[in-house]
Formats: sequence, structure tokens, C-alpha cells
Amino acid sequence: MDASSKPVAARLLEWYDSHARALPWRSPPGAPPGDPYRVWLSEVMLQQTTVAAVKSYFAAFTRRWPTVADLAAAPDEEVMAAWAGLGYYARARNLLACAREVAGRGGRFPDTEEGLRALPGLGAYTAAAVAAIAFDRRAVVIDANVERVVARLFAIAEPLPAGRGAIRAAADAITPQARAGDFAQAMMDLGATVCTARAPRCLLCPLARDCEGRRAGEPEALPVKAPKKAKPQRRGRAFWIERGDAVWLVRRPARGMLGGMRALPDDGWSARGDGAGTPPLAGPWDAVGRVAHGFTHFGLELHMAVYLGDEFFTLAATDGEWWPLERLDEAGLPTLFAKAAQLALAATGEDA
Repeated sequence: MDASSKPVAARLLEWYDSHARALPWRSPPGAPPGDPYRVWLSEVMLQQTTVAAVKSYFAAFTRRWPTVADLAAAPDEEVMAAWAGLGYYARARNLLACAREVAGRGGRFPDTEEGLRALPGLGAYTAAAVAAIAFDRRAVVIDANVERVVARLFAIAEPLPAGRGAIRAAADAITPQARAGDFAQAMMDLGATVCTARAPRCLLCPLARDCEGRRAGEPEALPVKAPKKAKPQRRGRAFWIERGDAVWLVRRPARGMLGGMRALPDDGWSARGDGAGTPPLAGPWDAVGRVAHGFTHFGLELHMAVYLGDEFFTLAATDGEWWPLERLDEAGLPTLFAKAAQLALAATGEDA
């Protein structure tokens, strides 16, 4: 049988054997599945985050917490601080909940898609990915890369999200029983390196002869996405309170935006509305500028105010903590407040 007459899965796996990306959480093509803990951790980190951004975080987490039991035993604040910068912080809270659930089961992950779905924070995609990659179970694994490959391969023009049912059915039809994990990762790699969102490299694609989107002459038009709705824009204030060589940091509520993270005090802005503008204590306050930040469902313009002085008797220890400026990079501030801190440091003449 020549290469062109082989089924889609066989040709894709042949391509993957030679072109697989070398990633720190991945077993080489054809090798036994890797450690389920590492597979699961990488998949959680990779949700809505790039491979390039995840690599250093993955290395740091697995060095500090090499097993799921180690992660389960870690204090919440240490894990949240280590996660800072990866965004979508509910993932870190779910990560801890799942690690503790698995540790309570003796440190063994369920080896089926159904069993994995029962763990905290594992949705349909993550459960399918871990089942396939860590346990070589046949599962239909569809991330954004796979969605794009399948939509083009079968010329599925129904706009998203309505078209996802047809995409899943088509992906199911080509998913093999054997080498399920390799097939899932091959589809991801094809979408990431060849069947890219813009300027797909069709001449290098092992599935080019089967691709209905290419045959139609405009593969980059697929998948069809619904027009994006304009995000609401919110405004808020954050407050830099400095005394000596320390800054006042608070801990955000466990539930809600950036839950459980250390942060600068703010005026109560949220996804639902602007902040009240009220500072945590009487002035004098100096306005030093603003930072912009995009969340999933809204954009935020955060105005910064700075107060330098020694009179802070109204700040109760139960409400926050004085954090040494020289160790500010260890506080694990989420990206929004890290940007705000940089602005305040620049305004006060401190080293950033």
C-alpha cells in the first residue's frame, strides 16, 4: 500500500513519527505513555495559554512538586503564587482540588475518560486528552488546533459554535483505536505547525490530498467563527501604600476574580461594574497613571494612586500584610497587579 492510499490516521501518524514537537511533558512517538501527573498538569496549563509560555511554568512546578502527592500537600498560597502570570486563575484552584482528590485515591488518576471527568476541574477536553495521552484510551480530543484541522479537512462551513457538533463527528470518524495518544498529539502538532490559522502550509501537509477546504481553494476561511462581541470596558483604581521598604498587599477572596491571589488594594471593580474609587485610607494620594488589562469577558482600565508615609494605623493585620519591596517578585502578583506595581515603582523611583 503506498502512502497516498493509507487511511488518514495512518498517514498522520507516519508524519508525526518524523515531525513531532519535542515537549517536556510528552513521550516520544511510539513510546509508552508518560506520567499521568505530568500529562494532566501540562493540559491544565495549556488551556488558553501558549506552549512557549507554559514551558517554564511546567519546569518550575515539576521541579518543586514532582508528584501529584507533593502538589496536593502544597499550601494554597504557594501554588497560587507559582501560577501567577499564567492567567485564568480558577485553573490553579481547580488544579489543587484535583490534586488533593487524586492524592486521596492513593495518588492514581482514573484511567478512563468517564473517571477523569469526575475529578474537579476536568472538562470534556481535558478528560479526553489525559485518557488518550496518558492511558492510550481511544478518545476524541478536540482543541482549537484540532478543530481547525478537521473543519478544513471536511470543509465544515457551519459557523462556530454551532458547527462543533459536525466537527466532533468528523473527528470521531478518523480517530483510530490504536496509538490514540499519538494521534491526538499529531492532530495538535499539525494544527500548530502546518495547518495554521493564517497562511496554512498546505504543500507540507500529509493530509493535503484529502482536504476539502484546500480543494475549495480557501482553507484559511475555515472554521467560520461568529463575529466577536465587543467586550464591556470597566474602570477601577488600585492603591500603592508604601512604608519604609515594604508595600501593603491584600489577599483577594477565594471566590471571584483572581481569587486567592495576593494583590494591591483596589476599589472593588468587577466584571459587572466599575469600582467605587474609594481608597482604603485617607490621603494624600498621588495619581501616577493607569494600566490596561484584558480579561476573558471584559477589559479593565486600572488607575494607580500612590501613598508614601508612616501613618498606617487603620490597616489591620488581618486585612493584609507588609511585603518587602526587595522580594516583590516572590509575591506571586497576578499579571494585572504586577503591571500596576511596575507603574508605581517607576513613579516612586524604586528599582522595578
